[in-house]
Amino acid sequence: MKKLENKVALVTGSGRGIGREVALQLAAYGAKVVVNDLDAAPAEEVVAEIVAAGGQAVACVGSVTAVDFAERFVKTAVDHYGAIDIIVNNAGYTWDNVIQKMTDEQWYAMLDCHLTAPFRILRAAQPVIGAAAKQEAADGREVFRKVVNISSVAANGNPGQVNYSSAKAGILGMTKTLSKEWGRLKVNVNAVAFGFIQTRLTEALAGDASKTVNIEGREIKVGVQQALIDSASMMIPLGRPGTPKEAAGSVVMLCLPESDYVSGQTLVCGGGAGSI
Repeated sequence: MKKLENKVALVTGSGRGIGREVALQLAAYGAKVVVNDLDAAPAEEVVAEIVAAGGQAVACVGSVTAVDFAERFVKTAVDHYGAIDIIVNNAGYTWDNVIQKMTDEQWYAMLDCHLTAPFRILRAAQPVIGAAAKQEAADGREVFRKVVNISSVAANGNPGQVNYSSAKAGILGMTKTLSKEWGRLKVNVNAVAFGFIQTRLTEALAGDASKTVNIEGREIKVGVQQALIDSASMMIPLGRPGTPKEAAGSVVMLCLPESDYVSGQTLVCGGGAGSI
């Protein structure tokens, strides 16, 4: 029997990058996965890949910042699979600027995506998790559930990212609080703080070229100059940025039964660099 067989996992931002790898790895362990992305095509591609490998998955397309998203996300899991066992709040991006040039829109975009959206999802999931935990307690069974919130070493502060850093610091407070509130429900609530991970948002730029991606109608600059990647790599004890697969592995570890007595903690996935 696979370690996560019959478990239902919800993963935001799982059509691409790290989230995609989280969804695939959870499915490989036997979980039924609710895949989310802003766009239908990448979400459906991940669902198809999981199904082709013999797993079960369904897509819930849309922005995590939409006011009705959390309820729809939870309803998708319950309607299709009847339960919620794992929640990974992974969706995110960066929109940088120094404080004197940062707009209210930039500020709230990061807080809405990285902090408010996880709050709403966890709030919407509580009645489902609470009812299941109550029944399990009445039956004399101890069943553990998992929440993994994604933070960043930028939670310690990073120039040009007052919005992102503030949101990622806030998610750590949310994690510690929920680990205390939900301990009685047998829910392990932990966080993973990523260091430098290679994704489409941090890939090397060619020369002076610039690149943007469209996120909810906004053209967001992405990419990093190769010189900066080389410099950062020299500061990482393992000598290079991490891959999405490696980053996902740190998340999945906290979803396995081996983490049943770990809660309220932050795991830094940074190749030996960074701390919280």
